[in-house]
Amino acid sequence: MTRSGGTRIPRAAALAVVVLCAVTACTNSGPLPIVSSTPGMSVVPEQTLNEVVVGVDDVKGSYNPHTIAGQSTITTALTSLLLPSVFRAAPDGTPRLDTNLMVSAQVTKTEPYTVSYTLRKDASWTDTAPMAAEDFVYLWQRMRSEPGVVDPAGYRLISDIASREGGKTVEVTFSKPYPGWRSLFSNLLPAHLLKDQPGGWASALTDSFPATGGPFAVKTLDVPRGEIVLERNDRYWEQPTALDRVVLRRASHDGTLTALRDKDDQAALIRADAIALNAVTELAKGTPLVSSVVPRSEVVQVLLRPASAQLADLKVRQALLAALDREALIAIGTGNGPSNQFRADSQVVPPSKAGYAPTIPAGVVPDPAATARLLGEAGYVRPEGGVWSRDGKPLGITIAAVEGAEPYNTVANQVQRQLVLAGIQAKVISPPANQLFGQDLPGSPNGEEGTSIDITVVPQVDTGDSAATLASAFGCRPSIGDGSTPIPANLSGFCDQTLQPVIDDALTGRTLLGDALTKIEPVLWQQAIALPLFQVADFLVVLPEAQGAAVGAPFAGPLSDAATWRRERG
Repeated sequence: MTRSGGTRIPRAAALAVVVLCAVTACTNSGPLPIVSSTPGMSVVPEQTLNEVVVGVDDVKGSYNPHTIAGQSTITTALTSLLLPSVFRAAPDGTPRLDTNLMVSAQVTKTEPYTVSYTLRKDASWTDTAPMAAEDFVYLWQRMRSEPGVVDPAGYRLISDIASREGGKTVEVTFSKPYPGWRSLFSNLLPAHLLKDQPGGWASALTDSFPATGGPFAVKTLDVPRGEIVLERNDRYWEQPTALDRVVLRRASHDGTLTALRDKDDQAALIRADAIALNAVTELAKGTPLVSSVVPRSEVVQVLLRPASAQLADLKVRQALLAALDREALIAIGTGNGPSNQFRADSQVVPPSKAGYAPTIPAGVVPDPAATARLLGEAGYVRPEGGVWSRDGKPLGITIAAVEGAEPYNTVANQVQRQLVLAGIQAKVISPPANQLFGQDLPGSPNGEEGTSIDITVVPQVDTGDSAATLASAFGCRPSIGDGSTPIPANLSGFCDQTLQPVIDDALTGRTLLGDALTKIEPVLWQQAIALPLFQVADFLVVLPEAQGAAVGAPFAGPLSDAATWRRERG
């Protein structure tokens, strides 16, 4: 609980004041703060609020950071403040133990490979339930077997999790050594509330956070109004935040810039195009501000799916790839904004990350002659001015991108236009995210395809261990081996048994990732599975009033440091 000026007072003392006033009918001591119905959060009178308002493009969910469907600027912002993590990115991008949650985390056995985690005894969710081993178990079980999750390969190496000391010591046993283990168990979820939730994993954090465990708690999450209000979590066991609250407010780029000019917003985090960049330049002529580019962990890619019956033929995939103008796709997808600085010229490591090296071959350019030759070799014919067909049936391509997701829909529509110009029938569909990643792309658990999606424009996400990204995106379907639900295939359905040993060696540390990629990347380009385009980058604008607001650690987002922000009153 807080006073109107922000001073914290003991709960017992606050209760005594309320009781005393009730007994004596005192009326001249001024109003006490109103206690919110949200666990762990106090409401501060509006006139004394110490807040920072951040303009954003959108506030809609889902907010599950472990799903491909949930990837967004707003998800990264919220989870960095609301969910606990074993490790967080240091300023140089390396993983650093988060001592707000953890006492220790270390490899304690090499045979079997075991990592022991010790949590702080005072770490708890906003509903007072302790953070414990069940939260680790829940995330592991979901990540190893659910479709559409981000970088599951590391979790699939875990063979058992044991609880000790009332759940505050967690022993994680791996079937093989896993040097990337520090990338696991970020953004833990409240298992006691989610494990029996109707709709299960698919609905976890779709539109709300049932409990949180960070320096802030959710006061309101109003998608229709476009506003999320976070207030200081009074049940947080560590240093309280300097701010009373952080407000995330949706607006158009023009609306956000107007709010910055009028100082209604103190910062903005947007996916800017060239027009927005020019507008910020104009605003800076009359308003002191600092702007920065913030690369996200997402790389926009075009997947040509060998799991599709039509694209099982390598020649057809190569023909479609030769029909695409990659430069035009990058230009329209980035809008010549900050993302244009991060062209993704490799298959696995994102451009802003250490270890990135371009591997794109010289031949990835529009080549109508190659398209015609390859389709001809695959048995297709094209009458002059007509469409490509085989056995009297036109070659028709279905392209999918998540409903309402940008820049993915924009790129998908450009892919469709380019294929049509090449004489290939193509259409774009935009299913909801959970349908696309949870049903359409994985097909059935046993491998039969239940969809006719040939190409999809989706993010490839790096959660810290690029070897896990490689294994998750291009590895063959593994087997858990314990009789549980079969593991879904990767989004493209690609599997090359000759590459799999190299992928496994990179994941388990027997081979350096760079050495493995030297062997793997040329094959991936030749197989025409994925056409990486660019890494998504946000644009951060900060006024002097938002003291401490900056880019943040790599892939953590600017709001990851909001607990230390301060509001400077002008």
